[in-house]
Amino acid sequence: MTRIVAAAAMLLVATSFVAAQQQAPTFATTKVEGTENVYIFRYQNHQSMFVVTPAGVIATDPISYGRPQAATAYLEEIRKITKAPIKYLIYSHHHYDHIAGGKPFKDAGAVVIAHRRAKERLAALKGLDVVVPDEAVEGKRTIKLGGTTLELHFVGRNHSDSSLVMLLPKEKIIFAVDFNALGAVPSRLAVNDSYPVEWEASLKRTLALNWDRMIPGHPGPGGRLGTKKDMEQQLAFMTDLSAEVKKASDAGKCFSPADTELKLPQHSTLLNYEQNLAWNVHRWCGYWGRGNQHLRSFKRFATLSCAPTICWSGSVERTADVPPDSCRSCCIAEVFSPVPEAALSAQRRITTVAKLHSAL
Repeated sequence: MTRIVAAAAMLLVATSFVAAQQQAPTFATTKVEGTENVYIFRYQNHQSMFVVTPAGVIATDPISYGRPQAATAYLEEIRKITKAPIKYLIYSHHHYDHIAGGKPFKDAGAVVIAHRRAKERLAALKGLDVVVPDEAVEGKRTIKLGGTTLELHFVGRNHSDSSLVMLLPKEKIIFAVDFNALGAVPSRLAVNDSYPVEWEASLKRTLALNWDRMIPGHPGPGGRLGTKKDMEQQLAFMTDLSAEVKKASDAGKCFSPADTELKLPQHSTLLNYEQNLAWNVHRWCGYWGRGNQHLRSFKRFATLSCAPTICWSGSVERTADVPPDSCRSCCIAEVFSPVPEAALSAQRRITTVAKLHSAL
């Protein structure tokens, strides 16, 4: 009975969150409480941080993949606040759903900055709507502009191999994208090309930084900011997940039946636990059971009918046999072989793409 009540409560919270997202305006800009110059620009289910100073603006992720109007709205929102020049545009990592659409910022004079690996990847991909970074960060870089200090930290591989944590030391705020779910089990899209075990280490490094609040790349429940407690919760989930999947692997249960049998009841109150656990187990099975450190070693793809707001997949958003515009009605997803049946049952439709695409 207790589990039923808990499940019903989680469903109610998730349903309320989705309803709130559907009722919200397409985009909005909010000033972060307790700060003088830190803002969040949200467009649909993506968001970015920008900082306004007398000497100029530091902007982050353009979030304009498949919707160039988002970058236009982003700049217009900044201009409502200040006429100062756009000095920097900083990418959180290399995934298109966050960093596509930066041309208006580049045209406005911004220097585009990203991690070295992001610059290398984007230069190779040559995305038509993606601006290749001008400058690259290796480990850490500090930007000082108009009395504001912003630190860029590479904390190791996690959801991607190019994630930067952006820390405002005075405000004790970080902008960190896609590797810290707020009170939730990471989604398939978050884990399918991730780096198990290394992800845990990156969370520990991020926790060691001096911050109190986190601006996520997707709105948190109720639009709230993240906390260290959220990150500690994510770390605990991944630590337990890794340990249990290792046991299952040693017992010869990866991929199946681990992807259907393995449960983590101590984390069952996390949002999307039932929906996403199988994907997480499957990815960690790939690591512990097959020695696959990263999904790029696989060359099987699938198309999934899905909402346009989640039309993205790691580093291979567009394959040669799928026109860019088709991504508005389907997703290209790099998946393990075999695909976990428990996870597929939660998807709307899956068909195999005949042409195999070379992994990066």
